[in-house]
Amino acid sequence: MKELAGRLTALDPDAGAAVRVIGYFDRLAESRAGLEALVRGAAVLAGCAARLVDAERRVRVRVEADGTRRDSEESPDPAWPSAALTPGGASALWLERTAQAPPSVVDAVILERAAGVVRLVLDRTRGRVAAEDPESIETLLDATAPEAARLHAARRLGLDPADPATRARVVAPLDGRPRVVAAPSETTATSGPRAVSDSHPQAVTDSSGAQPPHTDAELPAGRLGIGPAVPVLDLPRSWAAARTALRFTADGTAQDPGHRVVHADELGGIALLAGLVAPGAEPPPDVHDVEAAAANAPWLLATLNAVATTTSLRAAAIEINVHHSTLQDRLTHAESLLGWPVRTPQGRLRLQLALTMRHLARP
Repeated sequence: MKELAGRLTALDPDAGAAVRVIGYFDRLAESRAGLEALVRGAAVLAGCAARLVDAERRVRVRVEADGTRRDSEESPDPAWPSAALTPGGASALWLERTAQAPPSVVDAVILERAAGVVRLVLDRTRGRVAAEDPESIETLLDATAPEAARLHAARRLGLDPADPATRARVVAPLDGRPRVVAAPSETTATSGPRAVSDSHPQAVTDSSGAQPPHTDAELPAGRLGIGPAVPVLDLPRSWAAARTALRFTADGTAQDPGHRVVHADELGGIALLAGLVAPGAEPPPDVHDVEAAAANAPWLLATLNAVATTTSLRAAAIEINVHHSTLQDRLTHAESLLGWPVRTPQGRLRLQLALTMRHLARP
């Protein structure tokens, strides 16, 4: 092949380059190279960024011309030259060739040969598994299942257990099956507390090339417990933590105020309360006091939650959209119903514990 390429180059440089491209990807196929190596080969040979997008199998890999992987969530430009992975399908390998630099014959050969090998790798490693595969998720989250079976399930779900950078977390919805989402590597490197938004429960991106079974936009609404990002084989631990976090969630209504989404790795020592208050068990006396007080004042739960979760009474008043003096009047009334103060540090802690245990005691 090398000698043939040399002879052809003397006659037609493009033909010689095309033969070298064919030989290059044949060698990658023989060595069972992965998707990233194939996309990198296409990018380096073409001298421009290359991008592989297979939405059905949740694969997204982008490599710069210098061989640096730099994924992007942006959609490929339809004007870029591409090779479809299936006839008429949307999944394709793209060369980010601008209109000012039209594709060459060599580009066409690169796309054809690289896409052909990519197709083989995808079929070999990921098959045509549905993104939401309950059996694979169940196997992956079962700590008693054989490791080989769990690794196979992870690959079927689009996770790459061979990549030490791969991290994933489990999302536990109140209703429905658990979900597994890939975690960005930068998050796992700095896993400290961070703000949680109920409307944006989890920023999920892929760092391994295989998209997670679910993305942020696909996460369900409602109450969610989210486990910590862990290596693939540790996902049963993330699943258990997600279920614990789910117990700390609330409906976010006036009668059940609180966060609809709770991350387990933000609970810290508060998670220990989940082991002290069993679901459906007799609530502690302070929870009874809160429930009895709430029965006499419909505004009470939302007001107390605002006091317990904001940094000041002024912030609490803004939270529930009442005047500061109105809040003071409410708290005076609430303290008379509860029988303990809620505006002192100790009383505020007692209130936080009571509201938390109220969630934990639910069946």
